[in-house]
Amino acid sequence: MARYIFITGGVVSSLGKGLASAALGALLQARGYSVRLRKLDPYLNVDPGTMSPFEHGEVFVTDDGAETDLDLGHYERFTGVAARKTDSVSSGRVYSTVLEKERRGDYLGKTIQVVPHVTNQIKEFLDIGDDEVDFMLCEIGGTVGDIEGLPFFEAIRQFSHDRPRGECVFMHLTLLPYLAASGELKTKPTQHSVKELQSIGIAPDVLVCRSEHPIPEKEREKIALFCNVRKECVVAAYDLKSIYEAPLAYHRQGLDQAVLDAFQIASAPKPDLARWHDVYDRIHNPEGEVKIAVVGKYVQLEDAYKSFKEALTHGGMHNRVKVKVEWVDAEIFDREDAAPHLEGYHAILVPGGFGERGTEGKIKAAQFARERKIPYFGICLGMQMAVIEAARNVAGIKSAGSEEFDHEAGEKRFEPVVYHLKEWVQGNHMVARKSDDDKGGTMRLGAYDATLTEGSKVAEIYGATAIEERHRHRYEVDTKYRDQLESRGMLFSGMSPDGKLPEIVEWSDHPWFIGVQFHPELKSKPFAPHPLFADFVRAAVEVSRLV
Repeated sequence: MARYIFITGGVVSSLGKGLASAALGALLQARGYSVRLRKLDPYLNVDPGTMSPFEHGEVFVTDDGAETDLDLGHYERFTGVAARKTDSVSSGRVYSTVLEKERRGDYLGKTIQVVPHVTNQIKEFLDIGDDEVDFMLCEIGGTVGDIEGLPFFEAIRQFSHDRPRGECVFMHLTLLPYLAASGELKTKPTQHSVKELQSIGIAPDVLVCRSEHPIPEKEREKIALFCNVRKECVVAAYDLKSIYEAPLAYHRQGLDQAVLDAFQIASAPKPDLARWHDVYDRIHNPEGEVKIAVVGKYVQLEDAYKSFKEALTHGGMHNRVKVKVEWVDAEIFDREDAAPHLEGYHAILVPGGFGERGTEGKIKAAQFARERKIPYFGICLGMQMAVIEAARNVAGIKSAGSEEFDHEAGEKRFEPVVYHLKEWVQGNHMVARKSDDDKGGTMRLGAYDATLTEGSKVAEIYGATAIEERHRHRYEVDTKYRDQLESRGMLFSGMSPDGKLPEIVEWSDHPWFIGVQFHPELKSKPFAPHPLFADFVRAAVEVSRLV
């Protein structure tokens, strides 16, 4: 039976609960314990799949096809534990489940209420996989006091009451603001946040205090006294140059020891932090630098491309170079020539996205990389734009485009080189979709196999001809143009096992030009960089040595 750690937040949002949870999970792993991390989000969307990246940032996808919060990406990157559908729960999903049960008559005519029906449903989610790990870390989204979060706080209060004493610990993350005029850290916001938490029946065992300045011993004692926690359980969380310093930084501040003490675990093994010392060394002692342009449409919010940025960082660590990522708005190329904006970069990455906005700019970026022999990595829509560019400028299909753009405009303007995915094989059954289906959860989602061509660049990079990668897309490159494109040098080097769906394309006469339909960035980790990102950065390093 697992021990549970509930991570809550107060004062302000975006303090880094997800990062703190991931770092704590990594530290517990370093002591030999098994962990699983979960995110409970109070928003009413069933999942973040239909949210704009500007609203919510990146959507992270699990192997089993769940569209989840980007914090699950942190969990995977720090612990290496693959997330599942059961590791991401929203109010929308909880309420949908409760209402489905009510319609079926599962509640035997009872009046359905937040307590006990909604809270019981949340507790059922928490119980899943209870016997699989030593520690279950559950992060509650938002901050204490949010109206929509109250059912989750009540559920974890009940859950801790239902379990044997000592099996649940509460960790609360707050902010200690610094007033420059008086030159002091203010503890009152933290006191009020803890008081709010206590008012709903939850007493924190560990306090993690975000601060830009060192916390004086006097303030630490004050926090401990007025928040009713031991002084050793007031843990400082300072700003870091890299998120991958977090496990070492939290260990120095005693977070893992404070949590183990709260569980009264006296004989915990000492942590083996060699992995994280190596990560730290690779980040802080690079032997060079490369500049990579990410040509996207959500560049105003870097969190929209969180996993891309981290995967590039991992590739840099693998090659012992610093990757300087610069965000380039694809819409600029709708009005201007791409060359002046892309010259000087050692490689170009074009990520995924939805809708027509910015796509002509992505096509120009692919053209620039192809013609100038600059390493190009197209992911999802980035692959599709590379194929459209090849169809227009190499194969002579001047009106080549995507069915997605025609569907959005309500008129036929393009020869659809990319079409709406109507059916595909998932496991041992066929999945069918129509263009007017609901948007939520209807894409090709999760892990699928692909077969690589012997002797291709991607087969060389993977060191295999059979791979599995995660997908999140609704449109697909049409294979009817395959012969026409391959005769001109664009190799379809990865296909679905049944040979119907293109997974990877590459230019045979280009030093490094690869487009993939899947999302390799989702599986990259600092201690295990994805092979495509590692080799993409290697190619960028080769270019940097030539200029």
